[in-house]
Amino acid sequence: MPVARDTSVPDVRKDERGARQDTIDSRQLRGYLVDDDIVYGATQIFDALSDSTRFQILGVLVQGERSVSDLQEVGKVSQSAISHQLRLLRDRGLVTARREGQRVFYSLSDEHVADLISIGLSHAAELVTSQKD
Repeated sequence: MPVARDTSVPDVRKDERGARQDTIDSRQLRGYLVDDDIVYGATQIFDALSDSTRFQILGVLVQGERSVSDLQEVGKVSQSAISHQLRLLRDRGLVTARREGQRVFYSLSDEHVADLISIGLSHAAELVTSQKD
């Protein structure tokens, strides 16, 4: 659900040196703050993304649904470790699970997750490239 924001522009004044001084009172500033529950949810998502194994799992799932055993092969970790990471990702709303007999298949919960992974990788690639220059 989108957060209503005050989009009015604060008064812009310049000091004696010509430097910009925004005048904004604390009530107006509070209008720019995001709801605490939404901020908490976002920090939980980014916390989940901060682990390289979980990020790799999500990167594979961008390509489509995979079984736990498929993800175990990619991650080169035990099935128990993969299952633990998948449980955390599911609890954070980043992946969904589907059971087919004995096997469990995972996929991204929606396109927002794919966008987060894509944007994160793109930004990281830019940073790595700029550091090499």
